[in-house]
Amino acid sequence: MNETIKTLMSRRSVRSFKSDTVPDEIIKEITLAGEYAPSGMGKQSTVMVVVKDKETIKTLSRINAEVMGANRDPFYGAPAVIIVFADSTVRTYVEDGSLVMGNLLNAASSLGVDSCWIHRARETFQTDEGKALMEKWGLDEKYVGIGNCILGYADGEKPQPAARKEGFVIYG
Repeated sequence: MNETIKTLMSRRSVRSFKSDTVPDEIIKEITLAGEYAPSGMGKQSTVMVVVKDKETIKTLSRINAEVMGANRDPFYGAPAVIIVFADSTVRTYVEDGSLVMGNLLNAASSLGVDSCWIHRARETFQTDEGKALMEKWGLDEKYVGIGNCILGYADGEKPQPAARKEGFVIYG
């Protein structure tokens, strides 16, 4: 089995992180993989925002928790977040952003960095605080949050994979 398939099969979502930062050169490799994700008609409707500033991450986490109706850190203490946005005027924007998220998660794993896809990016950036952050980053209202890719190094054992369900693949 080749290394790419091994990475795809061994990647797990991590929900407990050490405070160790992810080096910028590794984040650049991860985002490069995101840049090369397929996109509908090659339109590249996505934009990634890398956040390593602790205060901004706390703000994003708080907003995300409020949207979820919870009082906990939905970013699990991760020291870095890559937020994927997509241009909603492009017909395949959700699919394009989802493919970028997949590439980010798998690239991180291949480089020894743990990750998890955190939902509620759309709702986070529909809030006034979220819109203010988008404006700060130069993104207008046509951009929609697709997902938050949290990054860091696992604080503890990684989860074991769930058994694959029966009938996952049907050959016709």
